[in-house]
Amino acid sequence: MRRTLVIVLVIAVLLVLGFIYYALDPATSSVFPQCTFLSITGYKCPGCGSQRAIHALLNGDVKEAFGYNAMMMVAIPWIVVCLFAESQRTRRPRLYQRLNAPLLIWLFLVMVLAWWLLRNIFDW
Repeated sequence: MRRTLVIVLVIAVLLVLGFIYYALDPATSSVFPQCTFLSITGYKCPGCGSQRAIHALLNGDVKEAFGYNAMMMVAIPWIVVCLFAESQRTRRPRLYQRLNAPLLIWLFLVMVLAWWLLRNIFDW
C-alpha cells in the first residue's frame, strides 16, 4: 500500500514538472535557476542546456534539444535502461550487475568529463 502511494506521488510530481517544462521556456522564464558554475566561471558544465533541452523535447523538437545538450540526449536512453534494470533487480540480477559494472560506470564518467571539456573548447 505504501509503495503504491509513493509511486503515485512520484508520477504525479513528474507530470506536474513535465507540464511546467512544457509550458514555460527556461530560456526566458525566471522560474528556472541559472547554472551557478556558468555564472561563476563562464564555462559550461556538463548539464548546461539540459532545462532548455527538456523543454524542446517536450515540445517535439529533438534537433533543438540535441543542440542544447547533446550528452543529455545520448544519456536519456541509458538512464531509461538503468531504471528498468533497477526495477527488475531481483528478477534479472545479471542485467543489473552488467549495467552497474565498474567498467561501464568509469566509461560513463569519462564520457561526461570528455563532453565537459570538449563543449568548452569548441563552444558547443
